[in-house]
Amino acid sequence: MISDFIGWIFALLVVDPLQAQFQEQIERGRLPVEIVQQSQACLTSQGPHLIERAAGDYGWAAATVVNIAIGHTAPAELLDSRDPQCAALVSVLSGADEDA
Repeated sequence: MISDFIGWIFALLVVDPLQAQFQEQIERGRLPVEIVQQSQACLTSQGPHLIERAAGDYGWAAATVVNIAIGHTAPAELLDSRDPQCAALVSVLSGADEDA
């Protein structure tokens, strides 16, 4: 029960903002279709994995939420950049953070 709650909070504070940031980039129209498709596949596979990890490791979840909240960690840093589909998204979101 508590792990479900932790997973839900983590999704609310980390995964959802990551998806919103990606959606913002799509709406700006600056992304090629291939990157959009790869990025959606990345979020589809990585989002549940991150939530599962948070539900199983409360310390990691809390530290991650705090680091993101204070700006020490960008949400894109949580994605597996070794995954070719995620590498494109990490690159796009890292560039977006530099523009801000």
